[in-house]
Amino acid sequence: MIEVVNLHKSFGDAHVLKGITTTFEKGKTNLIIGQSGSGKTVFMKCLLGLMIPDEGTISYDGRRFALLSGDERRDLRQDMGMVFQGSALFDSMTVEGNVMFPLEMFTKQSRSEMEDRVNFVLKRVNLVDAHKKFPSEISGGMQKRVAIARAIVMNPKYLFCDEPNSGLDPNTAILIDNLIQEITKEYDIITVINSHDMNSVMEIGEKIVFLKNGVKEWEGTNKDIFRTDNKAITDFVYSSELFKKVRQMYLKDGD
Repeated sequence: MIEVVNLHKSFGDAHVLKGITTTFEKGKTNLIIGQSGSGKTVFMKCLLGLMIPDEGTISYDGRRFALLSGDERRDLRQDMGMVFQGSALFDSMTVEGNVMFPLEMFTKQSRSEMEDRVNFVLKRVNLVDAHKKFPSEISGGMQKRVAIARAIVMNPKYLFCDEPNSGLDPNTAILIDNLIQEITKEYDIITVINSHDMNSVMEIGEKIVFLKNGVKEWEGTNKDIFRTDNKAITDFVYSSELFKKVRQMYLKDGD
């Protein structure tokens, strides 16, 4: 479990995170949502250890980050996988090279061991014939799957995804959502996703943390959203007529 208690972060006079307390559980897809400027990107960077909060604590399975030594922090970061918004693949490397990069950097595995692991994770994300291709030679959806393969190649305990569906068509976005959720459950890891995609929220939002102006305004599941009377979250999620109709249908069926 990742446990966050009373997290604050400011930049000069701008108080970006204002006392956030929440937990992210193993085996669940945990989503952080909110409008631009709500603080979700800064929150994610604090969770990754890229920013140090001014106040409050973050603990990873009982390990409080602020109390860890430098070596312990490096070990913790090796337990983290990251899927970046733009995939962040190395253009000069093949698909195989991109996925193998963390193994070369952080392990002492033999070449054959690394190749076996790369083959395994590429097969897991349904990319069996793309090893020798370069990022420019594959589609955006395939690039995202390569990024996921690279994120899980070190067998992480924590998987962080920043807008994983950004730039993808709706059908491909659904495939990526399903893949992330499948991997989360299959490997029983803690997955935290920064997202503005309401389809993702409704499809895989097993735990949702909604931020507004740096405050945790609401949290719950995707099913709880249909029942809540919290105006801030309903206004955010049901800004489109489609979701308003879906909610009406859900409540009607519930009756």
